[in-house]
Amino acid sequence: MGTKAETGRKHLLLFTLANLFSLVLGKGSVYTSNPDVQEAENNPVKLPCTYSGFTSPRVEWKFDHGDTTRLVCYNNKITASYADRVTFSTSGITFSSVTREDTGTYTCMVTEDSGNSYGEVHIQLTVLVPPSKPTVNIPSSSTIGTRTVLTCSEQDGSPPSEYSWFRDGVLMPEDPKNTRAFINSSYTLNHKTGELTFSPLTSADTGEYSCQAQNGVGTPMRSDSIRMEAVQAWFVGATEYGPDRILPQGG
Repeated sequence: MGTKAETGRKHLLLFTLANLFSLVLGKGSVYTSNPDVQEAENNPVKLPCTYSGFTSPRVEWKFDHGDTTRLVCYNNKITASYADRVTFSTSGITFSSVTREDTGTYTCMVTEDSGNSYGEVHIQLTVLVPPSKPTVNIPSSSTIGTRTVLTCSEQDGSPPSEYSWFRDGVLMPEDPKNTRAFINSSYTLNHKTGELTFSPLTSADTGEYSCQAQNGVGTPMRSDSIRMEAVQAWFVGATEYGPDRILPQGG
């Protein structure tokens, strides 16, 4: 009786091990040696993707950026829209030349033809583009005591640019209270959005303002300098007026 029970347990164990071994063999592995690829615009680049444990692998690549999704490779073949500049191999896909529009997430998906096994990896491609000359929005004058916002932006940099501001050619520090030249100013800098916000504007804020964009690629780019005058408001009766408030006709 004990012998039969022991034999049954052995058979059950062997059956379980066989199933587990089968599952392990059936699960393919997909991996990449570089999940974060950076390359300068117009240069060639390879996105690596290798796999094992597949008997008859079917490889697909897709591209995602924002609301855009495109198929780059289907069933081991490059799609028509990429055929002139992308080649496929069992170790990845290679672009002969990349543009800024190629920046995004690429997914390498490998499926067994039988459908019993699947794996995928994601690769982030950043095409490096230096910033262009930034555009600024700076009022020629603004009223002392008001909240005044100066903006700076440029559209070409990849990765996105960060921004610095200058007054009269001097770099504006993060905290104006720590620098003698700016100690009478009250402002905040947003290096990501390029906004320079005075809250409130003071007489010390009059000056020539310019903005610089940099992203670690190429040379930082500086905007033109524009003068902003911080002026006093004036009153007509009980109403306050300034450069941003229009005096009524006949007033």
